[in-house]
Amino acid sequence: MRVAMHQPHYLPWLGLIDKVDRSDLFVVLDHVQYERKGWQNRNYVASKNGPVLLTVPVIQRSRDERILDKEIDDSHPWREKHRRTLAEHCYRGAPFWDAYGERVLAVYEREWTHLADLAWATTELVLDAFGIDTPVVRASELGEFPGQKSELLAQLSAKVGAGSMLSGDGARDYVDQEIFKRYGVSVEWQGFHHPVYPQHGRRGAEFLPRMAALDLLLNAGPDGIGILREARSG
Repeated sequence: MRVAMHQPHYLPWLGLIDKVDRSDLFVVLDHVQYERKGWQNRNYVASKNGPVLLTVPVIQRSRDERILDKEIDDSHPWREKHRRTLAEHCYRGAPFWDAYGERVLAVYEREWTHLADLAWATTELVLDAFGIDTPVVRASELGEFPGQKSELLAQLSAKVGAGSMLSGDGARDYVDQEIFKRYGVSVEWQGFHHPVYPQHGRRGAEFLPRMAALDLLLNAGPDGIGILREARSG
């Protein structure tokens, strides 16, 4: 069995969606330390004028807070800003806005307390629309693990009975494959290839990569999963 793991990201990019699609089980690393100024609470969406960064404000208590404990700061009107950016400034008139717009906006009609829950809701929306049904479990539901970094990932892999772990290429410098071998787990590299597709409102403009996966969904609809897989095989 191949397992993949990643921290929950708000409006995740296509690399994360690709990782889920290629795994037999996906583990949400919600029990690790929250990364300030990272991508767990923000991402870009595409507008005709370029990338627009959407950030969910969070309450800062301790540098050691885990992602699953991170609370959203509702003293800022972030939900209305994100809703208007998506519906009015970026994707109004996009090929599949009529099909998925209500589902997208429904995310911002709910009250959210914790970032991890909101982040996974935005991920699940895209997975469901693309028909990706990989089983998912949160690391916090699997028990306590004493390891750090590679040791932790290897322990989690062994816990779920995986024979291999699919890792993003950015982790090559810090994933210790010898540690994985001790747990009977091999490491595979994702080798992600970003697809290129028509983006709404940007005809003739340079393609914007690394946008939220929502960008592919609203531009290509359910066929977006085929575009993602074709880029992978290419």
